[in-house]
Amino acid sequence: MDKKEYLKSGEFLVRESDAQEIFVPEEFDEEQRMIAQTCRDFLEAEVYPNLDKLDQGDRELMKEILKKSGELGLMGISIPEEYGGFGQSFVTQMLAAETIGAGYSFSVAFMAHCGIGTLPIMYYGNENQRQKYVTELATGELLGAYCLTEPGAGSDANSGKTTATLSEDGKHYILNGQKMWITNAGFCDTQVVFAKIDKDRILSAFIVDSNLPGVVIGPDEHKMGIKGSSTAQIYYNDVKVPVENLLGDRGEGFRIALSILHMGRMKLGANVIGAAKNAITDSVKYANERKQFGCLISTFGSIQHKLAEMVIRIYAHEAAIYRVSNDIDGLMEKLKAKQECDEGRAAIEAISHYAVEDAILKVYGSEVLDFIVDEAVQIHGGMGYSSEMNVERGYRDSRINRIFEGTNEINRLLITDTAIKRAQKGDYDLMGEAEKLYSDIEGINDGSKEGETYFEEKKRNIRNLKKVVMLVTHKAIKAFGRKLVREQEVLNNIADIISEVYIAESLALRTEKTESSKGGAAGIYRDILDVYVYDSVNKVRKLAMDAIFSIDQGDDMLQLVRATEILTDARGVNTKEARRRIAAKIIDDNTYKF
Repeated sequence: MDKKEYLKSGEFLVRESDAQEIFVPEEFDEEQRMIAQTCRDFLEAEVYPNLDKLDQGDRELMKEILKKSGELGLMGISIPEEYGGFGQSFVTQMLAAETIGAGYSFSVAFMAHCGIGTLPIMYYGNENQRQKYVTELATGELLGAYCLTEPGAGSDANSGKTTATLSEDGKHYILNGQKMWITNAGFCDTQVVFAKIDKDRILSAFIVDSNLPGVVIGPDEHKMGIKGSSTAQIYYNDVKVPVENLLGDRGEGFRIALSILHMGRMKLGANVIGAAKNAITDSVKYANERKQFGCLISTFGSIQHKLAEMVIRIYAHEAAIYRVSNDIDGLMEKLKAKQECDEGRAAIEAISHYAVEDAILKVYGSEVLDFIVDEAVQIHGGMGYSSEMNVERGYRDSRINRIFEGTNEINRLLITDTAIKRAQKGDYDLMGEAEKLYSDIEGINDGSKEGETYFEEKKRNIRNLKKVVMLVTHKAIKAFGRKLVREQEVLNNIADIISEVYIAESLALRTEKTESSKGGAAGIYRDILDVYVYDSVNKVRKLAMDAIFSIDQGDDMLQLVRATEILTDARGVNTKEARRRIAAKIIDDNTYKF
């Protein structure tokens, strides 16, 4: 374990990182690349030939393919060796999640099993529970599901009505209730079910075997997309769950649910990368074959703009995903070294710690994928609307990601709320730094210096965006106090600014590190960074102005407006030519290769 000081969640707002300290995808080692290739080979051999059958709702076929992935070892990547897995790092887990993300509805079933269906038991289970369940979930002998949502309890998970009552002999909990939108419901062997014991206010969690009397699984829902995944309601009618199947402590269910959602958000952020790269590759191949007006459409500036923008956004998102994944690995090792908790608890504590980044990457990634699949359909024109093309399936499948793992609306509120609470707790001095800015707000300048290098300029631009976060957040807290929680529009503005800062900084660090390792100018990657930062400062200016005018019309408003204008001033970029150069690379490669 190295001795570098890892950023705390949200601390990037007040502290800069060194490019040499972050992990970038260009650093994947041979073993990691082999694991990713194994995942790709599996999709090619088992999933892609069966996409149409899967979309017809063939539960048995999906179950069969899932079990094959387990036999190949793909389900055990995140599971320690002592429980039948391979004990890979979090970075490697995220690479596998990214690669499987190109598998359409199979990806949903696979990730639900490997993530929310298995890891609650791995992270919170006792040794007996891990030996009994995790060892077989890791190999696909058992298939798992996660049962939290109810008809009246979605984002407000703790309002669920499912109950568990201790039997008179004290040997069982009698489970009654209903769960809905349960992925893998149609064929799961085990379920992690959340319910309230007796009159508890807080949820508890249970491991429930699907074959127990009283467990009734409904028919699959008819969905807009991800049609191949089994999604159904599950009913519990006086189900006798052995007391030893209580997961964690009584009343710990809500904590388990929130922690697992953090993990799910992060892995969804990786999933969308695979789906996005797939859609981009389909798009450029079509553009390189389709002719209009006697020319390949890939020669048209409008198509090149689309292809380039698709690349820019997913490349930036990928930089952020692996940056924080490496931070999570570092914190896991730190927690284990201090013997604060066992391996399972260390893993989930580390993932949950990065709650701000988890939410950022879930929101940003899901919205980037939606943008990319939409543009993919547009590039395909009329054919993109035909079910003959995979981009049609990808378009429908993408939409669920903005709802999965907590809606993007909830996650935007979490970004701002968690960042503020972490600062108030003392993890970093957001308010102190903001006070310093306000003390000399009339003297704020853009910090530019004569002769600054390319990366010094980009870091200054991003540093200035962080100052905007501080100023607007400070102003919102001072203006609204405890009532800020009701000002969701302002909270959303701040969340989107925070997200832009993290993605832009991650991209800048990735570009700097890869360029230094190559010993020369990165060329096309500077184009990606130039366009992204240019767009970011303009987005942040608009978001900040919206927040400022919503917060206050007082005497200091004009000072805040002026400061924001100064801090969001950046050198102009010929985005047309930059995007054309980016598009030229992907058109020449005829695939996503960045």
